[in-house]
Amino acid sequence: MGSLEGKTALVTGGTSGIGLAIAERFLAEGASVVVTGRDEALGSQAIEQLGARAWFCRADAAEQDHVDASVAFAVERLGGIDVLVNNAGVGVEARLIDTPVGDFDRTMAVNLRGPFLYARASYPHLAARAGCMIHISSDAGVTGEPEIGAYSISKAALIMLSNMLALDGGRDGVRSNCICPGDIEPGMRHFAPPGGEEGPPDDSSAWPLPPIGRIGGASDIADAAAFLASAESSFCTGSVLLVDGGMRAGIIRD
Repeated sequence: MGSLEGKTALVTGGTSGIGLAIAERFLAEGASVVVTGRDEALGSQAIEQLGARAWFCRADAAEQDHVDASVAFAVERLGGIDVLVNNAGVGVEARLIDTPVGDFDRTMAVNLRGPFLYARASYPHLAARAGCMIHISSDAGVTGEPEIGAYSISKAALIMLSNMLALDGGRDGVRSNCICPGDIEPGMRHFAPPGGEEGPPDDSSAWPLPPIGRIGGASDIADAAAFLASAESSFCTGSVLLVDGGMRAGIIRD
């Protein structure tokens, strides 16, 4: 029996990359899953890959009506929600000072307002089951990265959002934890320069190796999410888990 047998989960941004890997792992552990995303075609591909006990709902995390509708869809399909994974995210490749206001607002709307909206909409369902939230932040939210300044700010704020939700949820048994991935293959789809088109993830062959000696994979984040969703982490709330191969531990000088 898997560690999530009989549980239900809503995974935002679950049609590719880390979100899709988390959905796959949850299904393997016995859960049923609804994934969201903005792209119908990617959603269809994801459900074909995920198979039984998985559903797709088109939703933009920045839009409250989309959030409310996708939470209602998940409750209808799954009968309730045990786990919310706030994974949907976007980013703009620019120094903060060079970031257009529209790009800044969009980044904050998806990466911060979206998780807030999903937490509010899901909370009554999570409280009914003493469920949990898992927020996918970034190592860029722990140590700022100037080339993606607005993204770093949004992910740092997401860590604090997770902490506040842990404080709010304690009396209802609702846990809130945060995962901060490092450089993870296949990389994010939704990064673009100001005014640019979102494209495929960057080539990871040029990425520096972390101290552990390999680039991380989406399955590494899925492993962490499966732990935080399970009863094995029942005393973990307000936690911030770096999954970065040691990149933020310090500097190694040859």
